[in-house]
Amino acid sequence: MSKKYCYLFTEGNAKMRELLGGKGANLAEMTNIGLPVPQGFTITTEACTQYYEDGRQINDEIMAEIMEYIEKMEKITGKKFGDLENPLLVSVRSGARASMPGMMDTILNLGLNEDVVDVIAKKSNNPRWAWDCYRRFIQMYSDVVMEVGKKYFEQLIDAMKEKKGVTQDVELSAEDLKELAMQFKAEYKAKIGSDFPTDPKEQLIGAIKAVFRSWDNPRANVYRRDNDIPYSWGTAVNVQSMAFGNMGDDCGTGVAFTRDPATGEKKLMGEFLTNAQGEDVVAGVRTPMPIAEMAEKFPEAYDEFVKVCNILEDHYRDMQDMEFTVEHGKLYMLQCRNGKRTAPAALKIACDLVDEGMISEQQAVAMIDPRNLDTLLHPQFDPKALKATEPVGKALPASPGAACGKIVFNAEDAKEWAARGEKVVLVRLETSPEDIEGMKAAQGILTVRGGMTSHAAVVARGMGKCCVSGCGAINMDEANKQFTLAGKTYHEGDWLSLDGSTGSIYDGAMPTVDANVGGDFGRIMAWADKFRRLKVRTNADTPADAARARSLGAQGIGLCRTEHMFFEGDRIAAIREMICSDTKEQREKALAKLLPMQQGDFEGIYEAMEGCPVTIRFLDPPLHEFVPTEEADIELLAKDMGKTVADIKAIIASLHEFNPMMGHRGCRLAVTFPEIAVMQTRAVIRAAINVQKKHPDWNMVPEIMIPLVGEVKELKFVKDVVVKTADEELAAAGMNMKYLVGTMIEIPRAALTADQIATEAEFFSFGTNDLTQMTFGFSRDDAGKFLPAYYDNKIYESDPFARLDQVGVGKLVDMACKLGRATRPELHLGICGEHGGDPSSVEFCHKVGLDYVSCSPFRVPIARLAAAQAAIKQ
Repeated sequence: MSKKYCYLFTEGNAKMRELLGGKGANLAEMTNIGLPVPQGFTITTEACTQYYEDGRQINDEIMAEIMEYIEKMEKITGKKFGDLENPLLVSVRSGARASMPGMMDTILNLGLNEDVVDVIAKKSNNPRWAWDCYRRFIQMYSDVVMEVGKKYFEQLIDAMKEKKGVTQDVELSAEDLKELAMQFKAEYKAKIGSDFPTDPKEQLIGAIKAVFRSWDNPRANVYRRDNDIPYSWGTAVNVQSMAFGNMGDDCGTGVAFTRDPATGEKKLMGEFLTNAQGEDVVAGVRTPMPIAEMAEKFPEAYDEFVKVCNILEDHYRDMQDMEFTVEHGKLYMLQCRNGKRTAPAALKIACDLVDEGMISEQQAVAMIDPRNLDTLLHPQFDPKALKATEPVGKALPASPGAACGKIVFNAEDAKEWAARGEKVVLVRLETSPEDIEGMKAAQGILTVRGGMTSHAAVVARGMGKCCVSGCGAINMDEANKQFTLAGKTYHEGDWLSLDGSTGSIYDGAMPTVDANVGGDFGRIMAWADKFRRLKVRTNADTPADAARARSLGAQGIGLCRTEHMFFEGDRIAAIREMICSDTKEQREKALAKLLPMQQGDFEGIYEAMEGCPVTIRFLDPPLHEFVPTEEADIELLAKDMGKTVADIKAIIASLHEFNPMMGHRGCRLAVTFPEIAVMQTRAVIRAAINVQKKHPDWNMVPEIMIPLVGEVKELKFVKDVVVKTADEELAAAGMNMKYLVGTMIEIPRAALTADQIATEAEFFSFGTNDLTQMTFGFSRDDAGKFLPAYYDNKIYESDPFARLDQVGVGKLVDMACKLGRATRPELHLGICGEHGGDPSSVEFCHKVGLDYVSCSPFRVPIARLAAAQAAIKQ
């Protein structure tokens, strides 16, 4: 039998998510458990994939099946497309297997033409409703299917309201709406060059293709790249018979959450609009009322809705986000899904569900997106400053966090300003999906319209961005890039601060303080630590970074970069002196000045890590990075060294390299100038001795890491220098201290010959930043110029520097682990590239058997949680 591409809601269930998408699977599941769902069918994700394989066409087999399912739907509903007695009207919505809020657009009231409008106007005795449906359908279809911008239609609506002297869409009469529908059709013809389609089946196929197309639009691609969603998944299409919330004052539409998505509090939270359709709530075109007021307007529907909420939360064992419509007092459920939530809410909900006996500790750990923790660890406004400052405005706290930046008015400017290092706050009337990249670039988002469930709110929460929405007090003048609020006019580039946790808006830039983590966060982390096997270390070069990482749960330092310590005032002078020396004696004299400084740094770091392991990488960057470029600095160096400016310039010129990344750096420096390795070894060992004496209960085992090794003989050469020096220092101090000498695996040849390298190395740490550069053959600093073209053409789906390439680089890592441990079974293995804090890369490290991952301090909790999830998954 050939593949089945369509499923009625009665034929599916929640387990068929991969085929039916999240929305389709949940509609089927709600149907199965007996909830009031308007019936329909789902076109599978495989049909979408096939559409792309067939050159963006729906093939005959799939088309025939869609037609067959339209007939089945007509039988179920007792209505027919285009029928003048009992016409069928449907909504068309997309639904991928991973929720992608705001990425895909909905079309409502499909199936209308002027004849059908007359029929439903007469049958319902409600011509205003009929024409309202039609004008909405033309607007949505033009925008979503034919890509005629929404703004042209918005301008026509505004002009009509002005002409009639009204402020709300609901105040327009049936005649006004009919006239608008005619204007919309004329606008459509002017833009497209043909008449608006009247055949419902033609309309439906157009809409289905538009949903498939939207899977590949730029904003969907950006969202997928940010959220690890493969392009190959495709999206499903849901065709559902309409329930109408805009038939009068006994109708309405709403969006609700079974718990508060911002705080996690266990109470029904949502918004409701009477006499409206679903898109009005989500798009934030009118500012809605809180769901509690629905109890007064529609007591029966409200009671039923509360029951449904409890059924769904019990069924899915998670907080639910639901869309619903009330038609003449009767409730219809249009969708449910596990709700997007802020990081504090995610932690509270997980802990509460455990306390309520709904889920286990493992399930609680597994249900939290590690990347979500980022927002918790970021600064908040200083409470003292908050107390002393009056907000200039207050609106809805749509997504928590503190943001301050310069005001910009559109997504393009936000991207452009952010690219040149400016912090910006994006201020919009309302956001729409095309603003997604601007929202990403901004520190925070402020909107004039829209509620807690508007596009801006949902997307900002997903991104962990601060957002304040629905500030109606703002008088916006987009054309001149300014707005007025509380009597003051704000222009582009003025500073503004937003508190997404309270909804307060402050003039100017407010001071921030570091985040404070505890409570639910502590509980979840304690559970995560119980389940994980991988240890989590941090990459830290200063005692302050080390202490911060330690407070966030780091179990050691996996990478301490010694060169970062050389760029300070008096140190850079000493290192320049070393570089410009002519003899070994001169070099040793300069290095002697650096030794106490390095030793002091290491002591500070050892103290901060409280006896946990610390891996110190020896000098890695090319020497040209340390030499002066300014004329005044060159003259000063010449004077200090007793040389001429020409001499110094000649030395600088001699350090120039065509490809510094693959030049004279890493262990090659220690092979050329062994005295550098001698000085660094003395500093490491002396620091460890001093700290051990101060803390007899700690067990200090310094770990010295030789970078950029590609050949076992070069490692042996440098290791011999290190061992000789370390043993001298320990003998002189009369100490018996264990220390380890290992290497970074960051050159493909090192991975390929790891069995040989392990004869000398006591540990491997995978430097996946350089390993990725060397394996792909492109530099991280230059890749930004061409990677976007690779994403657009689906050559790469994610940035190989942000997410470990498991197919190529991963194969080298896996091979090096196996070869290394075959030679030295007790070989200690870790990763210290940026990948150490990326959840999918952490899972890979767990699978290949590394002992630890190391990442930047703020990402330590993310790695702890991801490591636990990898263990639970296995």
